[in-house]
Amino acid sequence: MTKQYKNLVNGEWKLSADEIKIYAPATGEELGSVPAMSPEEVDYVYASAKAAQPAWRALSYAERAAILHKAADILVRDAEKIGAVLSKEIAKGYKSAVSEVVRTAEIINYAAEEGLRMEGEVLEGGSFEATSKKKIAIVRREPVGLVLAISPFNYPINLAGSKIAPALISGNVVALKPPTQGSISGLLLAEVFAEAGVPAGVFNTITGRGSVIGDYIVEHKAVNYINFTGSTPIGENIGRLAGMRPIMLELGGKDSAIVLEDADLDLAAKNIVAGAFGYSGQRCTAVKRVLVMNTVADELVAKVTELTKALTVGMPEDDADITPLIDTKAADFVEGLIKDALDKGAKATTDVKREGNTIYPAVFDNVTTDMDLAWEEPFGPVLPFIRVNSVEEAIDLSNQSEYGLQAAVFTNNFPLAFKIAEQLEVGTVHINNKTQRGTDNFPFLGAKKSGAGTQGVKYSIEAMTTVKSTVFDIAK
Repeated sequence: MTKQYKNLVNGEWKLSADEIKIYAPATGEELGSVPAMSPEEVDYVYASAKAAQPAWRALSYAERAAILHKAADILVRDAEKIGAVLSKEIAKGYKSAVSEVVRTAEIINYAAEEGLRMEGEVLEGGSFEATSKKKIAIVRREPVGLVLAISPFNYPINLAGSKIAPALISGNVVALKPPTQGSISGLLLAEVFAEAGVPAGVFNTITGRGSVIGDYIVEHKAVNYINFTGSTPIGENIGRLAGMRPIMLELGGKDSAIVLEDADLDLAAKNIVAGAFGYSGQRCTAVKRVLVMNTVADELVAKVTELTKALTVGMPEDDADITPLIDTKAADFVEGLIKDALDKGAKATTDVKREGNTIYPAVFDNVTTDMDLAWEEPFGPVLPFIRVNSVEEAIDLSNQSEYGLQAAVFTNNFPLAFKIAEQLEVGTVHINNKTQRGTDNFPFLGAKKSGAGTQGVKYSIEAMTTVKSTVFDIAK
């Protein structure tokens, strides 16, 4: 019998009357089961969290930081064990899975340290009417209360930790809703925080079926802040359900790599392949299209094709570059984009092949704007090349996307690179490098349908706290 994993609720490990079985995407092996919570159980989670918040808030930053540092130490200690489970659960290469766990420990440590650096301020009056000279305002940052953290399947440890740690160090309490495929990894992370000594009710987990509790956990009046990473349609629905409550949304992307005539094509090709095919393209910041000057397109396509053909395809435990996608629905969607592109005249420069849920890495040249592949986010290992004849055309095509997460510009003309960066409607522009999330002290954000709010440890702490001003007269 496979293991029945339990939710952490008010300091106790609890099963539910119903359960969800979790299977390995790569092999179909049953990995265990997680509880399928009911709305009533969610009510108890939230009530427990709200009750625990005053005492947690009352602790000093140093006391909260000590617990977070201990959690980080446990993550490093158990990185290989947790990484092995994560690798199987989401079909991620073993080394990458372990690296994700270690990186999460680094984020938690950094959040603990950043919390100690949080400062308020004292403001003196005097800028307006004369009587204001006698007033002083003490301005402090206070926790928002209960943070609902909803993490995605592709980084179920890292993108949970990056929400949890800034929330906790700020004095908030947290309810983590991990993805269904990724729930086991999320519950293992909960075990880490429990062992580290997070008080009962301060950190809780919620697992269950979206059809039963998906909307309920978001619209619940107990929740003060919603921090979500996932698809744009779900993010838009969360925005509607949230009402006037603050939200942080990290959503989809269609990240462009713009390659100019003077670019180092070997450097560009290396970064484009790494950016497009890392974790089989299942990353919001993956390079999802290349906008290349026609004069260098043939050479760049050849270099990218050669590197792509060298990628390994196989199982996560073998650390293959390309592993099975998260489920059949995802593989079907990518296959549909490929078929549409081929039907409309795109040229495949690699073999087009599918085995089960494994899509072999595919490069397409001569992609045009009437093809779905030019605009849709595939979340799979497929890379379109769109040829352009000017910088202006590249910028225009990039900005036509409904998404605005990131972009990359490859050129040795740095003044021009910065000029292009100013015109791109995205949250981050990388110069001569692939699109990517880190480092975690940098701001991370998206424009348009790519999200709302700014992440990055310091920015996340600021987002999950609110400013309170206390004003008093210094003289009568």
